[in-house]
Amino acid sequence: MPELSTLCYIEKDGKYLMLHRNVKENDVNEGKWIGVGGHFEEDESPEECLLREVKEETGLTLTSYQYRAMVTFVSGSGVTEYMSLFTADGFEGEQIPCDEGDLEWVEISEIEELNLWEGDLIFHRLLLERDTFFSLKLVYDGHDKLVYAALDGKPIGF
Repeated sequence: MPELSTLCYIEKDGKYLMLHRNVKENDVNEGKWIGVGGHFEEDESPEECLLREVKEETGLTLTSYQYRAMVTFVSGSGVTEYMSLFTADGFEGEQIPCDEGDLEWVEISEIEELNLWEGDLIFHRLLLERDTFFSLKLVYDGHDKLVYAALDGKPIGF
């Protein structure tokens, strides 16, 4: 059964709120920098999952967000995940510490210097280049190596 998740890049003053995953044991994202989000609970829509996960991880309540892409991750080790990718530019509330790692506001121009998954680099660039919804498929080798990528059903180089 495929997994369902959300990921959101929250923007403020030319920065994204990034999560450095450095707390949880046996974390597939250990040491990586990612946006905020997580796995769907039963009967949730992508938007409901987004709002709940952002609130749980950051303490913030989103007031303005956009559904930007569907990203299909094929792990190469038997797990496929469909991730709803969002950006947000409005929120209220006070930021809280996250139990999954350290939250940090990072200049958007410096995101690619962080320790990111190869596929995250691709969709990060697409978020900056495209205003339209896209579908991205990322296939890994069972470890950290990206072996295939397709944008809107067409293979792309990376």
